[in-house]
Amino acid sequence: MKKFLSLILVSALGGALTLGAYKLFFENSNDKISIAQQEMPLIIPTDYKPTAVVPVESADFTSIAKQSVNAVVHVKNVSVAPSNNNPLLKFFYGQSADNERNMVVGTGSGVIISSDGYIITNNHVIKGSRKLEVTLNNKTSYNAEIIGADESTDIALLKIDVKDMPYLTIGDSDNLKVGEWVLAVGNPFNLTSTVTAGIVSAKARDINISNNNNKIESFIQTDAAVNPGNSGGALVNVRGELIGINTAISSQTGSYIGYSFAVPSNIAKKVIEDLLEFGNVQRAYLGIYYQELDGKIANDFGVSSSEGVIITNIIDQGAAKEAGLKQNDVIVNVDNVKIKKFSDLQGFLGSKRPGDEIKVTVLRGDIERVIPVKLKNQFGKLEFGKTDFSNYMIGELIPIPKRDANKFDVSYGVKIVGLNNENLYDTYGIENGDIILEVEDEKVSTVNEVENLLKKHQNKEYIVLQMLTQQGKIGYVRLRKE
Repeated sequence: MKKFLSLILVSALGGALTLGAYKLFFENSNDKISIAQQEMPLIIPTDYKPTAVVPVESADFTSIAKQSVNAVVHVKNVSVAPSNNNPLLKFFYGQSADNERNMVVGTGSGVIISSDGYIITNNHVIKGSRKLEVTLNNKTSYNAEIIGADESTDIALLKIDVKDMPYLTIGDSDNLKVGEWVLAVGNPFNLTSTVTAGIVSAKARDINISNNNNKIESFIQTDAAVNPGNSGGALVNVRGELIGINTAISSQTGSYIGYSFAVPSNIAKKVIEDLLEFGNVQRAYLGIYYQELDGKIANDFGVSSSEGVIITNIIDQGAAKEAGLKQNDVIVNVDNVKIKKFSDLQGFLGSKRPGDEIKVTVLRGDIERVIPVKLKNQFGKLEFGKTDFSNYMIGELIPIPKRDANKFDVSYGVKIVGLNNENLYDTYGIENGDIILEVEDEKVSTVNEVENLLKKHQNKEYIVLQMLTQQGKIGYVRLRKE
C-alpha cells in the first residue's frame, strides 16, 4: 500500500514538473516572440522610390517605331499639267497636242488602317491623280484605288488589293493631352520610313490654311519634325495608336521650322466611315451664327465668360432652334469637351453626323444649362432629300427636253427651270432655260446625276459647271451659294 501511494506521489510530482517546464519554456517563449514581432520597427530606406506605375512618357519608342514604319506607306501621284506650247519643238520634233502636257509626279505618305489594304492619306496628296502607286516598307509596290476624298478635312481613303497587311489601330484623339509624347512617321523628301519624335504642343489649332469657310481646321499641333513628303503620314502616341494624320507645317522656307499640324484621328475616322457607308461625308450642323469670345467681345455682349462661342443668331429649322438654344447663349462645353474657341467646337462637330445626339452646356446669363441637341444637316434635316443640293445650290432642274437637244445638237444636259441662286445670274448672267452640260468635268443627263455630283463636291470652295446658254454659247461658271 505504501509503495502504491509512493508511486502516485511520484507521478503527480512528475506531472507538476512537466507542466511547470511547459509553462516556463513554451508559453513564455511564445509570448516573447509575439511581443518582439509587435514592437519591431518598420524600416523604410531613405532612397525609396515607387515603381509600381511607369509613366507612358518613359515608354520605349523602338517597338512603336517598328510597328509604325511597317504600316506607313509611300504614295506616288502621277498627274498631268499643261505645258507651254513651244512652236519650235513642234516644228523640229513634231510635238503633238497629246504631248503638250507634262507628267507631274508628287509624293506623300499614307497609313494602312486595316489588314485588307485600306489606307488613309491627305486629299492634297492624291488630288488630280491619273495614277496612284503605293510602296510598302518592304519596297513592294501596288496600284491604289481612290475610295473617296473630302476636301474640307483634307482626308482621302485609298485601297490596295492585298491581304494580311500590318496596320495601325485608330486611337481616340479627344483623349490626347498637351505635353504628351508622339511620333511622326512618313516619307519626307522621298526618304522612306522616317520617324521623328516630339510632344503635343496644342490642340484644336486653327491655322487659317484656307479662306474657304467649309474647311474644318481643328489641328493637333506638335513639334515632331515634319517636312514635304510627310503629308498623309501617321502621328502615333506612345501606345502605338494612330491619333492624327500629318497634314501641314508652318514655315517661311518650305521646310520644318518647329511647327507641324495633324488632322485628329476622330475626324479622320468619321470621314472614312462616311465614305465607306454613304460615298460622301455626312456633316453635322448646330444651325447657329456665332462669334468667338475674348475679353472685349464678352464686354460688348455683356456676358461673364471670356472663353467660348457666343450664339449671335439661330437658323430656322436648325438643330439649335429645335433644341431650345437661344441668341446670346455662350457654348462652353459639349459632351464634356471644353469649348474655348470655335475650332474646339468645329473639331468636335467634325467627328459627328446628322442624327447624333449631344449635350451642349451653355451660359445663359449667369446660369449654366445643359441642353440635349439632335444634330442635323445643312438643310435642317436628319437625312438628305432627293433634290436638296440642286434646289439649294442652283434651283429646279429637269432633263434636257428633246426640242432643246435637237436645237443645240447635244445628247445630254439638264435644264434650269427655276433658278434660286442669284449669284449665278448676278455674276454670270445664267437664267432660266440655260442648260448644265457638266458638273466638275462629268457629263450629266439627269437631275439625280447633278444632285449626286453636287453632294460629292459639296465641301469644295466652288464647283465648276459647264453651261450652254439659250443663245448657244458654251462656257464655265464657278458655283457658290452666297
